Amino acid sequence: MASVWVGNRGTIQNVGGFNPSRDAEAIRKAIRGMGTDEKTLIDILPGRLNAQRQMIAKEYKAASGKDLKDALKGDLSGHLEHVMVALVTPPAVFDAKQLKKSMKGSGTDEKTLIEILASRNNKQMKEVAQAYYTIYKKSLGDDISSDTSGNFRKALLTLADSRRSESPIVDAHLAKNDAQILYNAGEKRWGTDEDKFIEILCFSSMPQLRHTFTEYQNLSGKNIEDSIRSEMSGHFEDLLLAIVKCANNTPAFFAERLRGALKGAGTDEFTLNRVMVSRSEIDLLDIRAEYKKLYGHSLYSAIKSDTSGDYRTTLLKICGGDD
Repeated sequence: MASVWVGNRGTIQNVGGFNPSRDAEAIRKAIRGMGTDEKTLIDILPGRLNAQRQMIAKEYKAASGKDLKDALKGDLSGHLEHVMVALVTPPAVFDAKQLKKSMKGSGTDEKTLIEILASRNNKQMKEVAQAYYTIYKKSLGDDISSDTSGNFRKALLTLADSRRSESPIVDAHLAKNDAQILYNAGEKRWGTDEDKFIEILCFSSMPQLRHTFTEYQNLSGKNIEDSIRSEMSGHFEDLLLAIVKCANNTPAFFAERLRGALKGAGTDEFTLNRVMVSRSEIDLLDIRAEYKKLYGHSLYSAIKSDTSGDYRTTLLKICGGDD
């Protein structure tokens, strides 16, 4: 069964001779007894595909009567616990939980909302919305509505509704037309018609958008990002820029997110874990290449110098190699 969460540029690949009950037994032994044998956990979990981890979790539950996730939570702590639990969580459930976390309590973590909603495709988003409803008995749209406002809310809801075109065919005439509409809605008028931006950026296919942005540059002499920066503000501006970045180069968008998580004082482990785990079977190889190109050093070396202990070992295993 092909999963919408698996691409062909992941760092975690299918290993031959996979035996879920043997893995589950090894994990059970590693968790049981005095102190946890983290090495075994690190050997197994980041070395298997998520679909395989789900099979291991099933075998683990059958053998021990306990949820693997709960066992890991009970036995590990800190950043290592968070990344191990992320690894054994199905991708759509993981995204749903990250979205909930970003909207829970006082203050919204808009960066996480933007990252997930701007980068997931329709099929992924549909699974996330389904998982969200199953876990929280509330629709994702309702929570976004009560937690955000204005054009930012409008654009997020459009993305959450997964109605972006996924046609691989680019319509050159439409691209010219859309570029003109964007130009008329922004640069060319006093005040901005934000609805036109939402309509084009949230509904057009990614290849179509790339074509539109080229036409926009030809027409206005400015790139679309500069126009968005001068026309929009706040979280709405951040969201539109994220969509443009994902349309132009999704791996570069995530490389930038990782750089933000690793740079400066203190590491943003939540973003680091989310990007590493959620892209590990999709395009982490490309993200690594973009990271090196953009920042002049490898993602591997950045993780190595910014984290420590078993947590570092786990992330480096997910990273899969130095560039």
